Amino acid sequence: MNGTEAVTDALAKCADTFYAVPGFPVTEIATRLHADITINEKVALEYALGDSLSGRRSAVILKNVGLNACADPLVNATTQGLIAGVVIVAGDDPLAQGSQNTQDSRYYGELAQVPVLEPNHETTAAAVCAAFEASEQFSRVAMIRLTPQLLDNEVTDNYCEPVRGKGALASTDLTMRGRSEAAARRTTELFVWSQESPLNRLCGGIAAAGAEEGQSHVVTVYPPPAGICTVPAVREVGRPFLSDHRCVARMETVRKPETYHARGFFRTFCRDCPFRPLMTILAERQVSAICDIGCALLAVNPPYRIGHAGYALGSSIAVAARSTKVALIGDYALLHSGINALIDVYEKDLPLLTIVLKNDRMGMTGGQNAYDLTKYIGWAEPVYCPADDEQMLKDELVVPDTPRTLVVGGACPAGCSHETVEC
Repeated sequence: MNGTEAVTDALAKCADTFYAVPGFPVTEIATRLHADITINEKVALEYALGDSLSGRRSAVILKNVGLNACADPLVNATTQGLIAGVVIVAGDDPLAQGSQNTQDSRYYGELAQVPVLEPNHETTAAAVCAAFEASEQFSRVAMIRLTPQLLDNEVTDNYCEPVRGKGALASTDLTMRGRSEAAARRTTELFVWSQESPLNRLCGGIAAAGAEEGQSHVVTVYPPPAGICTVPAVREVGRPFLSDHRCVARMETVRKPETYHARGFFRTFCRDCPFRPLMTILAERQVSAICDIGCALLAVNPPYRIGHAGYALGSSIAVAARSTKVALIGDYALLHSGINALIDVYEKDLPLLTIVLKNDRMGMTGGQNAYDLTKYIGWAEPVYCPADDEQMLKDELVVPDTPRTLVVGGACPAGCSHETVEC
């Protein structure tokens, strides 16, 4: 059995859903798993996060350069949390055999504060199991880095016994700063996890990662296990990531994560916001929506509390399509990066109500003008509703069996600013 076959079998045992943007050297893995092909890697990861919120484990299969496209939800998922495990299977191409560069995916581990595992021929399936377990234990995405040197050669480990856990979303009482602080605390625990991982074999001499050979072997390449700091040299495929990071120490966090109650207030929509009637109707109907980053995210807070989760800009559509079936997104966010997901949802005919807040402004960053989205989404046959037409809103706010887009239009009052709600 070669590495490709072993990874495929382990993923089939560990995950419930699979998404992919094929590319060398992981195309065969995606094909063997009959992975759902998506319009881009960002949408693939967002679908996986939606599955996670619904309790389904998911794997996202992509090549190294494709990892760049999903960086936004990858980084934000660390602070927002998840429920069921999500693992990115990243195929690296150190010799540029089928890629435009030799990007090393492991560097995203440090950037996104996520565990990165790089199996060798003795730990191939076990590393897949461990990645899903780590994702759930630390409530963030985990990564597996694969290279042709491992995938094309024989491996001895193909045994995988999945153990399912459960992650958690960030507490609704944590501010955005508090969520980042809480995530940093869990990152310090990642170092302990790496140090104690039975997948590593630290016995002195030259250490190796992935397909390389050495007296010691490291599978949890980020964070690195503490013992590797004393080895004289490291062998690895690609750039010297492990060698450069082998003495990285965990950062101690002292500050208690900030909560809204400690701060004393929540932020909510402007006093004369035209979308308040919409929020009131959604709250009365106890709708659970995935909120996008922007003014839509304020729906997570009191007095409405209709937001179930919010990840990156333009992410609500794909996440909601695999979870709550209701997405709340601003017009700028839709054009920024949500439109790819909307195309994919319509192509797959997924049941989803996308509610677009159309104010022609970038409401979170100073009220800059946004493009008029009506020029660009006619193909979706959206329904347009004035924000002050409460009866039409009540009639149109129905979760469909097919994709449906409702554009709610309103003008932000001049000189407005977000209000605060005391805790």
